[in-house]
Amino acid sequence: MASCNDNVLCKPIVLICLYGFFTYIKPSEPYVTPFLMGEDKNLTEEEVVNQIYPVWSYSYTAFLVPIFLLTDFLRYKPIIMLQGVGYIGCWVLLVTATGVPLMQLMQVFYGLATAAEIGYYSYIYSVVDHDQYQKSTSYVRTSTQLGLFIGSAMSQILVSVANLDYIYLNYISLFNVSIGFILSIFLPFPKRSLYFYRDSDNNASSVERGTDDIRHSSKNSRDSRISDNITSIKASGKVPEEEIVEPPLEDSTMPLTSKPSLKSRWKIVLINLWKDLKLCYSNLSLLRWSVWWALSTCGWVLVVNYIQSLWEAIRPSYGQEEEAFNGAVEATAQILGAVAAFAVGYLTLNWSRWGEIFLGVGSLAEAVLLFFMATTSEIWVCYIAYVGFITLYNFVITIAQFQIAVGMSTERYALVSGMNTFLAVVLNSILTLIIVDDAVLGLDVADQFIIYSGYFLIVAIIYLGHGCYALFKSHRTRLSIGEVDYVVSEEDS
Repeated sequence: MASCNDNVLCKPIVLICLYGFFTYIKPSEPYVTPFLMGEDKNLTEEEVVNQIYPVWSYSYTAFLVPIFLLTDFLRYKPIIMLQGVGYIGCWVLLVTATGVPLMQLMQVFYGLATAAEIGYYSYIYSVVDHDQYQKSTSYVRTSTQLGLFIGSAMSQILVSVANLDYIYLNYISLFNVSIGFILSIFLPFPKRSLYFYRDSDNNASSVERGTDDIRHSSKNSRDSRISDNITSIKASGKVPEEEIVEPPLEDSTMPLTSKPSLKSRWKIVLINLWKDLKLCYSNLSLLRWSVWWALSTCGWVLVVNYIQSLWEAIRPSYGQEEEAFNGAVEATAQILGAVAAFAVGYLTLNWSRWGEIFLGVGSLAEAVLLFFMATTSEIWVCYIAYVGFITLYNFVITIAQFQIAVGMSTERYALVSGMNTFLAVVLNSILTLIIVDDAVLGLDVADQFIIYSGYFLIVAIIYLGHGCYALFKSHRTRLSIGEVDYVVSEEDS
């Protein structure tokens, strides 16, 4: 069965949850930097930080747009399978290859896999009814968070208790992502999608809207004006409906009920995407939340990508007696991040009034935590600051996602979410090129985190400044209204 009706725990949802669970159990991820700098790969810090890791940002950016456009057209399953191929290619190279060029290719595969996440997270909306979106989204996200937690906890246990070498963590990760790929093969193709293949009850209106757009963009708008006038006459009720004669369209060679060509469908979808984007981002409140989402996610990606390099700079774990607790720290960050996201559901605040100030305060706290990470020489201070940063990010980004989703259709939310992520990735690539890549500045990791701290400080100043201004302006407006009411009441008396 390719879709779910009353039962949200149907075959597609169970399979996609299992896929996410196994794919995200990657115990090697918390230790990928010490693995690359250790005896197995024998790479230097400069090679890892300034030459290999930046390739992921560039690859992610390059893959994201074509995958975003093809996900809906191909009906999700091929993109999910492509994600599995990307992960398998990444870990095959990790366990077999050596040298900077092949490790850069490994990052290309990883960029392909992470860009294909959009197919994984949007698949659920094509196989369940609208009233099941909330439950199915919860199940899918819980499965991935559980996989991430188990992978991080497993890595710490295997390293600390079993004293397992890092290479075996990569073999376990390769095994798990391979299971995920096998599961993706059994995913059914959805019969509908958000834009290209809609339900039959919505498809006609979608085709009609898109066909009209194409016709009106290439022909004279006379027929459109006539149609609008007839609609107005009908609505007025001044003329009996049976007396109204509707002239045929000048160009009616293609009936609205006929199936459009592939080129026409692409044009229809792109027109509708552009219209939806303009409509969504014309809302200033949504625009402010979206800009913060993109800016904050860009900073978060930079921190997550290079935190292990910072830990290694503070206290090297390879070839040393000191034990690294990367896995335990990541597991703690995942759990607290999930708890913080869950707590958002019980938070009540006038977001239209205090939202920007809240975003500014959150960004300021993140800037402080990043400054502690960059300047401390104590690894545990860095660990605790990182856990605090991840927890705070999950808390605030969940609020931003919720505020953007309020009153928005699923199609438009998916579109805005994808666009915000795309802007974050593009900005991340630009900053990576300037700050990290040795082709430009090639800064060491401690200096990078100083800049990341300043980045969040700038975001905090912008949102705090505008939020305080808006609050002051709103207060003055209420005072003015109160003064007018007082004068009116005095005149009445």
